[in-house]
Amino acid sequence: MTGKRIFQKPVVVVSRCIEFDHVRYNGDMITSHAVSSMKPHITFIPICPEVEIGLGIPRDTIRIVLTEEGERLIQPSTERDLTDEMSTFCSSFLDSLPTVDGFIMKNKSPTSGISEVKRYPSAGKSAPIGKGPGFFGRMILDRYTDYPIEDEGRIRNRRIREHFLTRIFCLADLRAAEEKGTMQAIIRFHTENKLLFMAYSQPMLRKLGAIVGNRERQPAADIFSQYRPILLSGMRRAPRFTSEINVALHSFGHLKKSISRDEKAFFLDELESYRQGRAPLSGLKTLLRAWILRSGTPELAEQTWFAPYPDPLMTLEPEDTERGRDMEVT
Repeated sequence: MTGKRIFQKPVVVVSRCIEFDHVRYNGDMITSHAVSSMKPHITFIPICPEVEIGLGIPRDTIRIVLTEEGERLIQPSTERDLTDEMSTFCSSFLDSLPTVDGFIMKNKSPTSGISEVKRYPSAGKSAPIGKGPGFFGRMILDRYTDYPIEDEGRIRNRRIREHFLTRIFCLADLRAAEEKGTMQAIIRFHTENKLLFMAYSQPMLRKLGAIVGNRERQPAADIFSQYRPILLSGMRRAPRFTSEINVALHSFGHLKKSISRDEKAFFLDELESYRQGRAPLSGLKTLLRAWILRSGTPELAEQTWFAPYPDPLMTLEPEDTERGRDMEVT
């Protein structure tokens, strides 16, 4: 174990206006530090449905209008109904996608938004009467149920962002195993992710273990097809901190014989600090990884739980790293 993972690059569909191009209705581009930091580590597929169906830059705004015929996508200034064009494009685009690992969409967009998109009673001046996903966002949610799907507003939250990153890098590894298409590949993937799956869901871990066990000697392709949907649904919710504690203790149990009494006591003190919210989980992982490097514990050495995504994507507040603005001396 070198202490550093080699990561597969996830493939993520992203709204083109987020850090990629000036394609917003007013010609602007959305600044997102999170997306910008991901660029070296992720293969992005940028898309702007509004530009793709021929709307210009800049362009008059569009809105979702509730009618007797259902939801329609209308451009109020021209009274143009874009519903059919947009639906046709979105279906065609999604049909043509390769295997992807996640989505980052423009929040509140009438096309790409995945939630909080306003609905109006008419194309004219009126107050919104409801909210939901945009036209493109709804198709993504329908077709990619249980996949990592976020918007640029939500991923500003560190916990949401870390959960998203963990999932897409896990799916990238699964995709690489699927491309190999062998039982050895799926067994290795499952083995390296056991602790991560334990943190997310022990029932999921047991189900996946039974699939990989393959008692009926099914072809590898059948095993992969059963494996992916259970993994997707099982990792939809972020792990509880109590589950992370269980995984840390499980790892600690494998190392007891190789560390001193004082080291054991120190670890348990740090674990209690994490339990009480006074220390980060990353500190516990770093401590365990150092002991794994020293002992060469094979059952822990390749576990993805210790590094679920590349280190450069880990972001902390200046206060957490003691690198904030210099304090004035009084």
